[in-house]
Amino acid sequence: MDDDVTSDDVAAALADLEEPMYTPFIELYLLEESKALRKEMMDTRAELIEKVVDKELSVADKTMSYATDTVTYFFYLIAGATSILVVIGWNSIRDMRNQLASVAEKRVNELVVEYEKRLKSIEEQLQQKSDIIHQNQAEIERTNEVHSLWLKASQETSQQNKIAAYDRILDLRPDDVEALSYKADAVLEMQEPLWAISLCRRALKLDPENGHAHYQLACAYAEIGRWEDAVSTLEKAIDISEAYRDDASVDPSFEQLREHESFRTLVFPDQEDNSTDA
Repeated sequence: MDDDVTSDDVAAALADLEEPMYTPFIELYLLEESKALRKEMMDTRAELIEKVVDKELSVADKTMSYATDTVTYFFYLIAGATSILVVIGWNSIRDMRNQLASVAEKRVNELVVEYEKRLKSIEEQLQQKSDIIHQNQAEIERTNEVHSLWLKASQETSQQNKIAAYDRILDLRPDDVEALSYKADAVLEMQEPLWAISLCRRALKLDPENGHAHYQLACAYAEIGRWEDAVSTLEKAIDISEAYRDDASVDPSFEQLREHESFRTLVFPDQEDNSTDA
């Protein structure tokens, strides 16, 4: 027996759900997990900064040690060369010393420039990682607030309060299609179908395959008497999810479409087949 679960099985299971898959306790769990993630990221940032600072100090210490050793070796070389020149009777030691000092200074300057470049590269990497951490922290805070707003909206009984919560979500995430479609649902409850149509069209522009937006748009069309548009839009919603067929069969927005032939064929196909057979 094959125990693999396909995407069709998952879709069917979701369509048969009669209750939400989440509870306030799950939301609380998600918020706690987000807080823990935020603390872990802050600890990581502190640890990263500490390691980078230690690395910078180590590099600076090695640079100074290397420069000091280089200068010392050059002085030893100068002393040796001077001794040789004294032995062979060359009297232009001052010129030799000046040249060696110039070479040593040039080499030290090259080393300083090279290590400055390396330190600058480390600083840039640290800044990039710091920016990423700040962005992640901001996103975590925004996600926490959005979750709390969804929870608040689900518990509100006033449509005005629900709309206020959806508006706040849209302030945080202007392209949130679910917030637009659920706001359209609340607006329909307030008998504002034209407003709902505008919200649904905006949502479908962002996500043309959003079934909830199609369904709310069909309800809005039915409310203003655009029967053909309502049926065609409802058909798109049902193509995305069969669950909308059951919703439409009891939705008061389609009350005046109950006897419409195309509506009955779409929503009650079994009844149509039985009447044809009879």
